[in-house]
Amino acid sequence: MKRIIFIGPPGAGKGTQAARIKDSYSIPWISTGDMFRDAIRGGTPMGLQAKAYVDSGALVPDEIVVGLTLERLAQPDCDKGFLLDGFPRTVVQADALHHELEERGGGIDLVVHLMVDEDELVERLLERGRIEGRADDTEATIRHRLEVYDEETRPVVGYYRRAGICADVDGSGDLDTVFARISDAIDSGE
Repeated sequence: MKRIIFIGPPGAGKGTQAARIKDSYSIPWISTGDMFRDAIRGGTPMGLQAKAYVDSGALVPDEIVVGLTLERLAQPDCDKGFLLDGFPRTVVQADALHHELEERGGGIDLVVHLMVDEDELVERLLERGRIEGRADDTEATIRHRLEVYDEETRPVVGYYRRAGICADVDGSGDLDTVFARISDAIDSGE
C-alpha cells in the first residue's frame, strides 16, 4: 500500500509529477482543487458547504477541507493507497488527517517534499502564466503566494519530518530526472 503526500511550494511540479506517479504506482491522485469541484458538482453535503465559501471568495475552513478529503479517502479506489496533492496545507489539517487515518487503522507512508530554489519557482510560474494566459501570475503575486506557503504550509513539512516520514526531493531539473528522484524516495520507503 502506498499512502503518499506531495508537499512543495507553488511551481515545484507537484501536479506534473503526481500525474506520472499515479500512473506508475496505480494509485488515485487526489488534488484538493479537483476534489472541491467534484464535490460541489455532485452536490454532496460537504460540497455544498464548500461551495458557499468558494462562491464568496473566502478560504474554505479546515473542518470542511478535512471532511471532504476524508470523504474522498473512504472511497474504494483508495483502499490500496493514494497520492494527496494540495492537502494538508496546515498543521491543523495534518493533525486531523493523522488522527482519522489512525482510527481507520492506517497512516501516511511517505511525504515527498519537493524543493526548488525560489528564483526558479518564480521563473516557472511566470512561464506557466504566459503559456496559460494567467493574468494573475505576476512576479509580485507569485512572490506573495510563496510567502503564504512559507507561513502556512512549510510548518507541515516539519510536522512530517518529526514523524520520520518526510523525504526531501530536489524538484529542479528535467521532468524525467525529478520523476526518478521521487520514485527512488517512494521505493526506498517500502
